[in-house]
Amino acid sequence: MEHTTRIPPAEITGVKGALIKRMIERKLGKVPTAVGVYWHNPKVLFASFGLGGKLQKWDACDEGLKSFAHMAVASLVGCTWCLDFNYFEARNKGLDVEKAREIPRWRDADVFTPLERDVLDYAEAMSQTPPTVTDDLVARLREELGPAAVVELTSVIAFANMSTRGNVALGIESDGFAAACGLKPLAERPGVASAS
Repeated sequence: MEHTTRIPPAEITGVKGALIKRMIERKLGKVPTAVGVYWHNPKVLFASFGLGGKLQKWDACDEGLKSFAHMAVASLVGCTWCLDFNYFEARNKGLDVEKAREIPRWRDADVFTPLERDVLDYAEAMSQTPPTVTDDLVARLREELGPAAVVELTSVIAFANMSTRGNVALGIESDGFAAACGLKPLAERPGVASAS
């Protein structure tokens, strides 16, 4: 059974639409369903693209740690789109895909370093309502990464919460990017079906 979003994707039209479609197709091979859903309000779409693009240029924190943090948020919130896309992007960016595929069950997997576990724990703690971040956890991260990297990581996790929660609320699910490039299915989060 094919999933439908809660707001059907709009047809992407106009000069800006044609440009966006061409750019995305060149990079990804196809236009994600999410772009069509958000096309109903291009100002929101472009603001999200703009912020996401700026986050990708930040370099105080390791790219792998930021990617794993985003995936931890997506796994916790249940955003199959973000899990699938970030797993796909991990491969494209030369990150450790074996670790990336284990994010949904990171507490049980033995592939993560103590620092990576702290980052994943921080991502989940920030994503709780109310947040459950502790002074000890931030102190460990600050000691390992430095203040600038912790501030950057925090902002990336906050952005991940915005995007994952928006996608889940709108019913946007995986577009199958990871499967299309032959990546193994993501590990299953205990008690939850696989995200890819």
